[in-house]
Amino acid sequence: MGPLEGVKILDLTTVVMGPFATQILGDFGADVIKVESPEGDVIRNAWPFRNAGMGTIFLNTNRNKRSIVLDLKKEEARKACLALAKKADVLVYNIRPQAMARLHLSYEQVKAVNEKIIYVGCFGFSQRGPYAAKAAYDDMIQGAAGIPYLLKKQGASEPRYAPMIVADRSVGQQVASAVSAALYYREKTGKGQRIDVPCSSTCCR
Repeated sequence: MGPLEGVKILDLTTVVMGPFATQILGDFGADVIKVESPEGDVIRNAWPFRNAGMGTIFLNTNRNKRSIVLDLKKEEARKACLALAKKADVLVYNIRPQAMARLHLSYEQVKAVNEKIIYVGCFGFSQRGPYAAKAAYDDMIQGAAGIPYLLKKQGASEPRYAPMIVADRSVGQQVASAVSAALYYREKTGKGQRIDVPCSSTCCR
């Protein structure tokens, strides 16, 4: 039970940023279907863990979710993914948009089967800048935001990263907020939309 009960979310995300966002939405009551490749989300193997492939970060960020395995490089799997998207309210992904286009899962292709879909991309850089095609992880964004320098200014002996996943989790919170706002907008207007949440633009202002 929760404020998002009845909302169906198709979760094509991995590692932390996207899964943390959909974890929040699941905590709010949404029905989240996580799609993994046959190899599984790479964060499954991040220490610490009691059982291989069941790391604590993975277990935490993927609670309250259902799971399905699809090899999206295969045509039948893509068809199955689009069939899920047809019945979903929200699709969230965190690979580069160029990769989604290569998988034939661009906004235009998903919208063709569900015109009211809320299609949310959370990735490294704005698609309007010179780094549009580049990938990014938490430590790269921490560096770009100047966090190592700030820690040195606070007394560290040398610049260092924050000892926690800062960028991915802060952006994940923004993604969850954007989805909530888009759901409200659709409730008022009946219109879906595409949303981009670049990690660099969110953290490096």
